[in-house]
Amino acid sequence: MPRRADTETSPQPEAPQDPALLRARDRMDAASHEAWPVKRLAELSDVTEAHFARSFRQAFGIPPHRYLLTRRIEQASTLLRDTEHPITEIAFATGWESLGTFGRTFHDITGKSPSALRREARATTQQLDRVPACLLKAAQRPDLVTAVSEKRRRLADGTNQPSIKEV
Repeated sequence: MPRRADTETSPQPEAPQDPALLRARDRMDAASHEAWPVKRLAELSDVTEAHFARSFRQAFGIPPHRYLLTRRIEQASTLLRDTEHPITEIAFATGWESLGTFGRTFHDITGKSPSALRREARATTQQLDRVPACLLKAAQRPDLVTAVSEKRRRLADGTNQPSIKEV
């Protein structure tokens, strides 16, 4: 009997066919600072919560909540690099309700504190001026294939492995 690929730990995203999923993702992108619980997204898509969560993960490779975290961290990183706004203002502007939660989650995902990322970005700004912005964004996109809690557990166990298997 052929061995089935392990889709539960590393789902392979499919091309999204459902316009409702694309519409929900676009709404999350346009207003990532807002709260987007699965219930709200499911209502927007006119499906059940379980169906929406399952379909979203299948289509995009990560659950809706992680997708939203990715967008918030991307936006916060951009604001930290490109503006002089205080970190607290950036945290609230990108949808975080607590500065502590923002700082902890930001560090867990990027491996740096918001202030450290800002310092490093300023130190390397001149070197990156020649690189197209689309390439920079792709390279700086946070890896949220593995949940933050799973990353913490792996670090505690000393088994911090890459979240995407290399072929």
